[in-house]
Amino acid sequence: MYVADMKILVVEDEPKLASFVKKGLEEQSCEVDVAYDGQVGRNMALNNLYDVIVLDINLPKMNGFDVVQSIRQEKNRTPVLMLTAMGSVDDKLTGFEAGADDYLVKPFEFRELMARLRALTKRSSDAGMQSNVLKVADLELDLNEKIARRGDKRIELTAKEFGLLDYLMRNRGRVVSRVDIAEKVWDIHFDTGTNVIDVYVNFLRKKIDKDFPTKLIHTVIGMGYMLKEE
Repeated sequence: MYVADMKILVVEDEPKLASFVKKGLEEQSCEVDVAYDGQVGRNMALNNLYDVIVLDINLPKMNGFDVVQSIRQEKNRTPVLMLTAMGSVDDKLTGFEAGADDYLVKPFEFRELMARLRALTKRSSDAGMQSNVLKVADLELDLNEKIARRGDKRIELTAKEFGLLDYLMRNRGRVVSRVDIAEKVWDIHFDTGTNVIDVYVNFLRKKIDKDFPTKLIHTVIGMGYMLKEE
C-alpha cells in the first residue's frame, strides 16, 4: 500500500498548516480527516479506521504524547508520524516511548512528509502480509501482534523495548554498537554524553533474562551488545 487512496487522520491545531497538509494529501488522492485538538483526535483515531495518523505534539486539551500513548493502550496499532517543532533528542525519545513510529520536525518540505508516510505504510502493509515471529532459543517476538514471550511467559514491553529487542534478534550473533542502536532503533545520531542505550538494554535484560537461567543479551566490552544463546 502506498500513500495514494489512503485514509489519513491529521491532528494539528494550526489551521494554516492543517489546511496545507490536508490539501497536499488530497492532491495525492488521499482521504483526509482533520482534528484541531488532542481529545477530538484521540476519539477519531479510536472510532475510525485510518491507514496512518499525522499527529502534532503541542495540542489543546490533550498533547500528542498523551494521544498516542492512549490509543496504544487501546491496542490501536495505526502507524503514527509525530509532526512537531520540538526537535530535541529527548522530545523524540519521549514520542517513541509513547508509541510513535516516526518523527518529522517543523518546518518541513511536503515531499519529505510524503516519503515518511510511504515508508510507514509500506512497513505496516508488509507486516500485515507476513506471519512475522522472530525466535532465538526459547524467546519469541511476534512482530504482527507486538507480543514477546519467553518459554510460556508473556513479557510486557514498551514500544522502544520492543524495537530494541526486534533489532537485537534480527542481528542475532552479531555485535551491534550503541551507534547502530541509536540510528536503527531511535533514528537519531548517537550522543556520547547520554547513557540512554545502556539504560534500555538494562530494562530489556531485567525482562527477558533476569528470571531465566540462560542469558541471551551479552555485553561485548568496548564494542556494544550481542543477542545469542550461551
